[in-house]
Amino acid sequence: MAEAERGLLIVISGPSGSGKSTLVRELMRDGEFPLSFSVSATSRPPRPNERDGIDYLFLPRERFEQMRDGGEFLESAEVHGHLYGTPKGPVEQALAAGKWVLLDIDVQGFHQVREMMPDAVSIFVRTPTLELAAQRLNERGTESEEVIARRIKQAAREMAHAPEYDYQLVNESLPQAVSTFRTLLWGVRTLRGCKHD
Repeated sequence: MAEAERGLLIVISGPSGSGKSTLVRELMRDGEFPLSFSVSATSRPPRPNERDGIDYLFLPRERFEQMRDGGEFLESAEVHGHLYGTPKGPVEQALAAGKWVLLDIDVQGFHQVREMMPDAVSIFVRTPTLELAAQRLNERGTESEEVIARRIKQAAREMAHAPEYDYQLVNESLPQAVSTFRTLLWGVRTLRGCKHD
């Protein structure tokens, strides 16, 4: 199957509070591109309003470790004491069907995917300031001040990796970020000669 027919793998990373998950949801909702969102697996408990199989595949740690040890993940990492990973099967099926697969993964996962799939398009989403990221995490209301402080420290470390990505997207406001992301995808489509049905 030719590369243009095979689909496109798009890696999206960014620190907690960057708004990457909200951005992905908006792009999936508008239906402008043949996008398929890769649902990550995690050993962490669900947050309020998160649904198993939709937001994440919530797995017991033991089951996650079995899958990881069996080579069933495209990438996996431990972040903030919980395991996260991208199941291989659904990604390979979507790419074979010509979909543009979005992976919402951290910097560790990006490095693993870049090693295995160097043609993947990578986008680092960030806020203009760490203060805005902290504000968004506070507004989420799902984590303690201690956890938020730890996430902001991690965000500073992750932002040092932003230049390794193909593109950086500054998410100051959702409408602006969605518009920028849409423009970026049209550019990638043109440059890579991707099929768009």
